[in-house]
Amino acid sequence: MCVDWLTGCPGKGFHRIMLAVHFDQPGGPENLYLKEVAKPEPGPGEVLLKVAASALNRADVLQRWGQYSPPPGASNILGLEASGHVVTVGPGCQGPWKAGHSAMALLAGGGQAEYVTVPEGHLMPVPKGLTLIQAAAIPEAWLTAFQLLHVIGAGANVILDCVGGSYWEKNVACLALDGRWVLYGLLGGAEVHGELLSKLLTKRGSLLTSLLRSRDKKTISGMGKVLGCGACLWSPRHRGPEATWARALPQNYKAELVAAFTQQILPHFAQDEPGSLRPVVDTVFPLKQVAEAHVYMEQNKNLGKIVLEVTPVP
Repeated sequence: MCVDWLTGCPGKGFHRIMLAVHFDQPGGPENLYLKEVAKPEPGPGEVLLKVAASALNRADVLQRWGQYSPPPGASNILGLEASGHVVTVGPGCQGPWKAGHSAMALLAGGGQAEYVTVPEGHLMPVPKGLTLIQAAAIPEAWLTAFQLLHVIGAGANVILDCVGGSYWEKNVACLALDGRWVLYGLLGGAEVHGELLSKLLTKRGSLLTSLLRSRDKKTISGMGKVLGCGACLWSPRHRGPEATWARALPQNYKAELVAAFTQQILPHFAQDEPGSLRPVVDTVFPLKQVAEAHVYMEQNKNLGKIVLEVTPVP
C-alpha cells in the first residue's frame, strides 16, 4: 500500500489527477483557470516533486499569448521553476534525493501545478533559513544571471539586457569603458534609432547576443571561480535579471549549470552566514489567483519575483 509521506494517509496523494494552471486558447490573463489534469509519473532519472510554490516569469506571459512554445517533449503547463518536497524518485536515479527532501528546481515547464517531474540533475537543495516561497524565486533568474556573467560574458561591468531596443541609450550610458553588454531578449522591441554604434565605440564596449539555446556542456567547462568577480546587473524593465530563455537548454547542459551553481553560489544563500544572498520576493498569490498575478506582472508593478503558492506548507 502506498502512503503519502506528507499526510501519512494510505493512498492519499497518489491519485492520478492534479490541479494545474491551464488556458484553452492564447490570449489575456482572463483565459487562465485551474483544471484537473493527469498527474505526471517520474521516468528514468526523474524525481516527482510535490510543488509548494512556483515563481511567475515573463516567459509564462509570452506562452499564454501563444508567442513562446515549450520545447519538444516538455510540459505545456506554465511554470519554469518550482520548490517543494520530493514524493518519489524514478528508476535509475543515482543522486541524493529521497522522499521528503525539500528542493527547488529549474524546469522546462509544468511548475504551476500540484506535482511536476524533474530530471534529478535539475534539482537543488533549499538553502538553510529560506522558505519554500523564497526558494521558488531562485532558479530561473539566478541561474540565468550566473550563466550570462560567467559563461557568456564576464568582466568588471556587465549589463544583462532582455529588453532591447527601447533601452539602448540607457544601456550605453551605464556601460563602463571596456564593458560588456549581453543582449538576451527583445521585450522592448528590436528597432534602434540613433548613434548606437558610435557611442558603443566610444565606450570600447562589447555587444554580445544570445538566446541561451544550442549550448552544450563544453561551454560550462570554461566556467571558473566566480566569487569576487564584479558586475553591474541591470535590466530596467524588470529591475533585475529576468530569465526567459533557459527552458530550451539541453538537459545535460542544464545539469552542468545547476551543479556549478549549487557548488559555487548556493552556499552563500545560507541565512546563518553574514552578508548572505537573498532572493527578492515582491508578492505572493495563491495559485487560484494566477490570472491576477499575470495582470500584476504585465502592469510592471513588481520590484522582485511574483510567486504562486501552490500547496501551503504547515
